[in-house]
Parts: sequence; C-alpha cells; structure tokens
Amino acid sequence: MKIQNDHVVEINYTLKTDGGETIDTSDTGGPLCYLHGKQNIIPGLENALTGKSLNDKVSVRVEPKEAYGEREEELIQKIDKSQFPNFDEMTIGQQLQVQTESGHPLIVTVIEKEEDGLTLDGNHPLAGINLNFDVEVVSIREATKEELTHGHVHGEGSGCGHEH
Repeated sequence: MKIQNDHVVEINYTLKTDGGETIDTSDTGGPLCYLHGKQNIIPGLENALTGKSLNDKVSVRVEPKEAYGEREEELIQKIDKSQFPNFDEMTIGQQLQVQTESGHPLIVTVIEKEEDGLTLDGNHPLAGINLNFDVEVVSIREATKEELTHGHVHGEGSGCGHEH
C-alpha cells in the first residue's frame, strides 16, 4: 500500500533547523498519526510522503512557503498594559489567544514586556524558517468513513488503530 489521499498514516519523525538543532521528535511523544490529503500536516511534508510505502525513510527540507509561511512584521504589535487585567503576571514566551479585528482567534506570543505594555507576535513560532524532516513510515491504512467525514484520525489509545 502506498500513501495517498484518505489514508491514515503513522510516522516517526525528527524535525531540525538548518543548523541541526532538533525542534521536535516523535521520540518524546510517540509516532504521529494523520489523515493524508486533509491538511493535517504541513503541505511540504505531506507532498514528500505521497506515494511512499510502509517502512520507507524520507529526508525532506521544507521551505517556509510550504510550512508555516514567511514571518509577517505586521503580526508583531505593542499593546498597552491596560488591555491586560493580569499584566503583572505575564511573562516573555507566554502564549495567549486573542481575537483579530475580523473576530478570528489568533495565538500570539509575548516577545517583550515593558512598563507600559506588551509586544505580541502573531507569527507561528516556526514561520520563516526551513524545516528539515527525517521521517519513517510506520503504518498506512485506509481511513474510516467517520474519519473522512471529520477530516482527522480517530484512533484507540496512542496509536492509529492500525494494521501493519
């Protein structure tokens, strides 16, 4: 069986920066299960896995446009401290959910704290950087009707509820 749209795929992976720093790995949280073709993972990685088979190993470098996008300076804004009832407890690196002017939720990170306010960054933490994946395909199966309807994997326990 080769990976194609509407398959549930389980992978082991390591994600590194161009400099070789490990950003994330399945060694800590176990394999990742996703529904192929439903934008459950970044496009560049999904494209690289299309057509791969069980036990295949793939190394791929994904540029920002196929990952989390380029950094957008307009997503960095200083907000007056009066907007934060718990301003004194806020810390650099803390993430918050805010609403954009159009009413959509956005996760922002506190990148600066000054006496009069906070500087918030609405860019994804991995925006603007190349992502280097080393991936091993652990399992592939056809998605259930329920998974296809919902657009994501439904698994029992920690695995994908798969057959090897």
